[in-house]
This record gives sequence, C-alpha cells and structure tokens, in this order.
Amino acid sequence: MTTPRRTREGGPPLGGPAPELVESGFALENADAPFLHRGLNLADISHVLDLARRGIVAPAAERELLALLLDVHEIPAEEFPYDPGLGEAYNSREHYFVGRIGDVAGWLHAGRPRREATRIALRLHLRRQLAELVTEAVAFARVACDRAEEHAHTLLPDQTYLQQAQPSTFGHYLLSFVYSCVRDARRLLDELDWVDCSPGGAGCVNGTRLLEDRGFIADSLGFEGVIEHTRDAMWQVDGLIHVLATASSLLSNFSKLAEDLEIFSSSEFDFVDLDDSFTRSSVLMPNKRNPYALAIVRGASGVIIGRLSGFLAVTKSPSARSDNLIFAYGEVPRALDLTLRITRLFAGVVRTLRVNADRMAEELARGYTQATDLAEHLVQRVGVDYRTAYVVVGRTVRTASQAGVPGGGITGEMIDEAAREHTGRGWGLAGADLSEVLDPWRIVLSRSAQGGAAPDAVAAMIASLRSTLEGLDVEATARTAGFDRVEDALIDTARSVVDGTTANPKENRC
Repeated sequence: MTTPRRTREGGPPLGGPAPELVESGFALENADAPFLHRGLNLADISHVLDLARRGIVAPAAERELLALLLDVHEIPAEEFPYDPGLGEAYNSREHYFVGRIGDVAGWLHAGRPRREATRIALRLHLRRQLAELVTEAVAFARVACDRAEEHAHTLLPDQTYLQQAQPSTFGHYLLSFVYSCVRDARRLLDELDWVDCSPGGAGCVNGTRLLEDRGFIADSLGFEGVIEHTRDAMWQVDGLIHVLATASSLLSNFSKLAEDLEIFSSSEFDFVDLDDSFTRSSVLMPNKRNPYALAIVRGASGVIIGRLSGFLAVTKSPSARSDNLIFAYGEVPRALDLTLRITRLFAGVVRTLRVNADRMAEELARGYTQATDLAEHLVQRVGVDYRTAYVVVGRTVRTASQAGVPGGGITGEMIDEAAREHTGRGWGLAGADLSEVLDPWRIVLSRSAQGGAAPDAVAAMIASLRSTLEGLDVEATARTAGFDRVEDALIDTARSVVDGTTANPKENRC
C-alpha cells in the first residue's frame, strides 16, 4: 500500500516572522529605506495616476490615495515608521497606508508587485547619484588639469617600479590620471543610460492585463525609455555590476595616485607636501604628520573592490531570485555614496598639494634618467644598433655610479672606454659635447610629439581635456535638471488632482 503524497499547503504564511528573520533579514532591508523612500513615493504616485487614467481607480479613491502619498512625500525617510517587524520597507508603507485610509490603499497593488515599485525607486535614486558622481569626477579632473598646467615646467624624475626612469614634468605625470578619470566619467554616463530606463508596468514576470501601455509610467517619472522584456525588467542586475565596476575603476585610479603621493611625501623623497588639513598627527610621536587623507582614499578603493566582488557572488544565483537584488538596494547606493565622498576628498588633496620643485630637480640631477636618450643619441651618431648602444650606456652608468659621477657628468671618454670593453674599439667620442643630450630639461623639450612631456604638448592636452570635461559636465548637469523638472511636474500633477483643478478624463466612467 502506497502512502498518499502529502499536499503542500498554499497561501501566505500565518502569524508573524521569526525574530531571527526580523533581525537578520527585514532589519537589513529596512536599513536601506532611506535610499528608496523618495522613489517609492514617486513610483506610487505615478502608478495611481496610470490606474486612474485607464478608469481602473475611481476619482474619489484616486484623490484619497494621492493626498496620502503627497503627505508621505513630505515625511523624511528617517521619520517614517519603517518597522522591520512588519517585513521589508514596502510592508511598512502598506501598513501605514491601510491605517490611514483602509482598504483603498489596496489599489496600489493593482497590476503591480511590491518589487516593481522598489526596482523603480532604486533606479530613481541611482540615476541622481551617477549624474552627481560624473560632476564630481569632472571637478577632480579640472583641479588636476589646473595643477598640471601650473607644473608643466616642473621637472620630475618619472618612475616605473619605483625606480627613476626618464626626465619628465610633474604636470605631465599628473595628467596621466586625468585621462583615466575622464574614461570612467564617460562610463558612468553609459551606466546612467542603463539606469534611466523604466521597469514600470512589468508586473511580476510577464506583465499585467491592467496596464497594456508601459509608456505612461516611464514618461511621468522621466525615464529615457522602457526596459523591453518584462521578466528581464524585474530581475536584471548586469547594469548594477557595471556601476560598481566603474566606481571601483575610478577609485583604483585615485588609489594609484594616492599611493604615489604617500611615497613622494615621505621624508626620503620630499617631492610633495600635503596641506595640514588633509593630514593627521601621531598621538605618540610629535615629529609625525601622517598623510591620513591618502590612507582613506586607498582604503576606500579596497572597500569598493570588495563590494563589487561580494555583489558578483550574490548575483550568480538562479534567475528570478530575491537575493539578486535584496542586497543591491543598499550596497550599490552606499558604494556610490562612498565613491562620491572620496572623489571630493581627493580633489581637495590635489588642489592644496604643495610641490617641491627644487627637491625634484635635485634628485633628477643625481640620477641617470638621461640613459635612454644617450643610447638613442649613440644609435644616431655612431650608427650602432640599439642593443649595442644599450649595453655600452649601461656599462657607462655603472662605472659612473661607482665613481660618484651623476648622469649629467658622463663624458665621451667614459663611453669610449665602455665601448672598447664591449665591442673591442672606441667610438671616437673623446671631447664630444654631450651637454644637450644629458640635460633633463632639453630631453623634456624634445618630447614635443602628441602626448609628450614638452610644455606645448602638455598645454595641448590640457586644452583638449578641458573641452571634454565641459561636455561631460554639461550633460551630467542637464540630466540632473531634467530629473528635477519631471519629478516636480509629477508632484504638481498629483496636487492638482487632489485640489480638483485638473479634470479627470475618466470621471464619468467610474
């Protein structure tokens, strides 16, 4: 005899959530409510207006709902009674709405799951953050361009692997970080295009019979378009990965410069000094002034990398699972908020940075950054292959360093001796004037090709960058202004319906 299969009970759970679930799950989600509060209000208002224009909600109910939502719109998120004991943030809103207007509040669920409102709210919040981050990235880049222009003639022994490489300028060095920042700003605008699309009207996974036109919600909330596929609209996360990746890239670029500046500001280098306002003293050692702001920049970069990695780990679950997005509501806004603050901080660091030009020039004069140019000069003058010239100059540098002769003091006789050791013959350089090829400033001036370190080349890059930055700033500012206009217009429309100053075309049908 076979045992009949137990019938699984359906329907919503009975009773309240376990305390452990409240503490570990719902408390986490409610902590994200401040990011979503404004967007949830706007999403709800748009949904009510959409239902009303189709004649699904009666005018009286429409006005009652909109009046309530306008009241809640004026309540700061921290003052609204979000209660983890009731579930996620939207459950608290539902509880509050029912307590205020009874079952009329149930119209908010017509054709729409709670996750749809939350998805919309997240996008409304993120699009403002992204536009603001573009503006702040542009502000940093402009500061760096200003400092690069100021130091286009400030010699620097540029380095690779923390070893002196070639003569350059501090201005040319600094510009290398601007280009990466500009690329990330462009990427942020691309991510903004992804964020600025509406999931509204998607229903659960396959749409809803109540709202056959999804364009109204998108237009009323100022979205640039509608996410095509309804299931994809509810569950896509790839764009959020891109957002976190670009934030990570932006701070990684800053972290590289911050680590360089931390080394350059050490007493061993003394190339730069941080303004006192961006440092912190040691409570034990009165001789120390620690570059605290740089540690914050570097640490924040690691935090954002960690958040990107953590989010990737979460989103690898099967499709249409809440864990794909439960954590996104807080993690992504917090990551962008941290990135915003660090970008502002680093702009301040670079703006107030003191550059010790004499110390850089002194170190440049002590070293052998002329070696590459000297080898190339020998290729042209003597007609030897570069490998042979490289070996001879390397031998010459080793001999000079052992004798305490700096790079600028290398003579033709020293090169001839090294050539004889390597090739068996001298190159006839005795008495040759090598001053021009060994002069760091002359070397910098020779780098006049596009992107080079010569002042004219640096000036051309700065002019081009400033034009690019202006375009990025204008676009980001215009997007933010557009968000303001459309959201204000939505609130004004809701108020006019409540006040009875806007005729409802469905009035006679309900």
